[in-house]
Amino acid sequence: MALAVDGLLSHEQVAGYAELGYLQLDSFISQDWLDRLRSASAEFVEQSRSLDKSTQALDLEPSHTPEAPRLRRLTSPFLHHETFREFTLEGPPAQLAQALLGGPARFHHSKLNYKWADGGEEIKWHQDIQFWPHTDFTPLTIGVYLEDVDDAMGPMGVMPRSHKGPLYDMYSDDGAWAGSMNDNDIASLDLEAMAWLMGPAGSTTVHNCCMIHGSVPNHSPRPRPLLLQTYSALDSYPVSGIGANGMANRTGNIIVGGSATQQLTIDGRAMHGAPDWSAGGTPTIFGSQHSKT
Repeated sequence: MALAVDGLLSHEQVAGYAELGYLQLDSFISQDWLDRLRSASAEFVEQSRSLDKSTQALDLEPSHTPEAPRLRRLTSPFLHHETFREFTLEGPPAQLAQALLGGPARFHHSKLNYKWADGGEEIKWHQDIQFWPHTDFTPLTIGVYLEDVDDAMGPMGVMPRSHKGPLYDMYSDDGAWAGSMNDNDIASLDLEAMAWLMGPAGSTTVHNCCMIHGSVPNHSPRPRPLLLQTYSALDSYPVSGIGANGMANRTGNIIVGGSATQQLTIDGRAMHGAPDWSAGGTPTIFGSQHSKT
């Protein structure tokens, strides 16, 4: 059960997240952290001026130029700058994840979506868990707005309580992965019930991996940088061989606030799994069973 940790969240906020599937925390991040994050973000905007096509780290919009940079995403920012690493693995998001997940958490991945000014692209309605399935539905994503966000800037919208509903197919009719819900499923939703998450810089959002969410284009003259980081419960594991889990397993799967226990629960059945042998040295069953005799 999640706990209110060190006054970070009230019990009402924890209960609200469990019921609605999301939280919105206005001005949650301190000014000092905001200054550091903005400075780090600006470094990558400057780096992008020397690029004419996307790289593994920096995803550029087609109209990007050195004189007028237009970034879509910085992938895995925690790998590319110490400020992002400290913030994501030790700072407020890691602490917030632990408060909601009831103890040490398993970090999965992070990204910085810029949603550039004057037409920054929409994110169509989707759920996250299909992109990176886990052994349970505890994964949550914590977003931090680095600038003030109003309704003209394409804020994130979430469908309250949808985390308890169906898990939708996000393939197109021709069988190709679309990464978004199809029109028929969207037509069945009450979009008037969507909660649009806005607020001053430093405002923080949390949404469950099964939450229906998305955002419209940014029609304002200002970028809308949103730093996102995903965590799951300590005993929740990404399923290999599906979606983004292969890449995340190489760069993420880091424990924050504790250490791995190899405990997991699948379909209501708990077990104590074997050690992680991914780094090599996998023993045979004979070596394991007879090494203690």
